[in-house]
Amino acid sequence: MNPVNREPAEVSPTDRYRPTDRVWVHRGSAWCAGVVEAASPRAATVTYRPAGSRGTGVDTVTARYLLPRTDPDPMLDTAA
Repeated sequence: MNPVNREPAEVSPTDRYRPTDRVWVHRGSAWCAGVVEAASPRAATVTYRPAGSRGTGVDTVTARYLLPRTDPDPMLDTAA
């Protein structure tokens, strides 16, 4: 799903997310497992695992690029 095509009414505002919340974050044309570091009404900072990588990245994104995640990610969720 392309984040630009998401229905605005179905997008949760970023200030609903809390630190350590598991999320999917859209980066580099893929949805990647991530964890929220901080959130405000305008954006959230997330640590995420880029697709096909064992490393992590940190980025600040707006709400349309985030989705709640329930699936565990062994690279991210062990420290949370």
